[in-house]
Amino acid sequence: MQTLRTDCLVIGAGLAGSAYALQAAKLGLSVELLSLAEPLAANSDWAQGGIIYDAKGDPGSLGRDIFDASDRTANPVAIDHLVREGPRAVEELLLDELRIGFDRDPSGVLDFTREGGHSARRIIHAKDATGHAILAAVAARVDATPKITRRTGWVAIDLLTLSHNSENLADKYLPLTCFGAYVLDTHSGQTMAMVAKKTILATGGLGQIFLHTTNVPGSVGHGVAMAYRVGARLIDLEYVQFHPTVFAKKNAPRFLVTEALRGEGGVLLNARGDRFMDAVDPRGSLASRDVVARAIKQELAASGETHVCLDLSAMKPAFIRERFPTIYERCLENGIDITKEPIPVVPAAHFACGGVHADLEGRTSVRHLNAIGETGCTGLHGANRLASTSLLECLVSAKFAALADGTAIARESFRLPEPREWESPTREADPVLVRQDMLQIQHTMWNYAGVIRSPKRLTRARRILLELREEIQSFYRGCRLMRELVELRNAVQTALLIVHAAALNPRSKGCHYVVAEE
Repeated sequence: MQTLRTDCLVIGAGLAGSAYALQAAKLGLSVELLSLAEPLAANSDWAQGGIIYDAKGDPGSLGRDIFDASDRTANPVAIDHLVREGPRAVEELLLDELRIGFDRDPSGVLDFTREGGHSARRIIHAKDATGHAILAAVAARVDATPKITRRTGWVAIDLLTLSHNSENLADKYLPLTCFGAYVLDTHSGQTMAMVAKKTILATGGLGQIFLHTTNVPGSVGHGVAMAYRVGARLIDLEYVQFHPTVFAKKNAPRFLVTEALRGEGGVLLNARGDRFMDAVDPRGSLASRDVVARAIKQELAASGETHVCLDLSAMKPAFIRERFPTIYERCLENGIDITKEPIPVVPAAHFACGGVHADLEGRTSVRHLNAIGETGCTGLHGANRLASTSLLECLVSAKFAALADGTAIARESFRLPEPREWESPTREADPVLVRQDMLQIQHTMWNYAGVIRSPKRLTRARRILLELREEIQSFYRGCRLMRELVELRNAVQTALLIVHAAALNPRSKGCHYVVAEE
């Protein structure tokens, strides 16, 4: 088995992983950056609305909005850290170094928009493709940085720990410590070990364990599942946010419809043309995501309709085409002219508010293992995330984790043994069975652990998933590794963890909503 060695192994190349890699390389550290697919195949690339930049605004107001959106459950220390450090992180990397082309007025002043849950216009954007503009620039800088080696199509299988993977039996008596990961090069099919002083989980979200999601393929909670298997602390996994507005025309692909449309005057209507959100929340269509998603779900259950509508008639057609060109074109491709007719929308799994417990410098309960971005959980989002905080969290968590790791690597000594050999069977997995098992996970989670939950639904989900996990484990142990098999194994584990967390929490908070049973 081949072994590669580095200072920092970053698993995931979205904005959090890539920003960490850049910061670590600036400190002189060698970085191996793994991504499942091409550089821009990440949830960060699909972020439409924007990123908070509140340099001249009221930081107290932003902090209150984050706390209120969380159903008043978020960690005040994490909120204060983001509000205080966020503007500087945006300025340093996005404005000063990379000069991202955010929208500006004719005089060159940044244009600010507003989204649901925000009390002010404080979000900067690049049309309706902000994530793409940011990640494309960051990825280009990553590829031009000599200290960073990008490994495209490489999948992390399991984390290496001294307790589980060292040939020295005495290492199991040391504190739980990570020293890299077993990885699969999907191009060659070769499995190898990557030994690192610091291992960073930046694997993004877990939306693909649900039937309907805004997440890119492969987003099945890889980091959560791998961290769980080595004994890391997990937190708040029941809080999975469902975005209220995803395109929902029959026989057409689902895609995110940015909340900024509502920030600019779009309103939600039911089949009768009523503004049903006005009776639900004083903020109407600009209520926080958990409130809107739940209201849509209940509206559809009562009416029997397949979707609600997002009406943009308050906006001028020219403004829609200029401000939201991506959504305009995608809807038009699917037969909807949003300058003339409303957009059919439904909720879909969007963001994991919980994850691998981490402090403000990304450290987890396992030594030398970090979790940043959506994979990590500092408590910033509590029970529900405020719109446009995710890209900002990626930047801030990446920056402070890299700075802390740079200091640690300069001062500490690291035990980096040769890992045990990886053994894998040669029998090929049946792709039909893999696809069918993934579909069963997705249907189970969507039907029984989705927007609205109940104890009976969660009990049924757990029973189905436990049986399925046994089948998948047997399947996994008996077949040659491939990306789809790794994803399936992690998907069923992540699903079980979410269901377990949801079953333990009887209180409805934020995006975890539990109905009483008769």
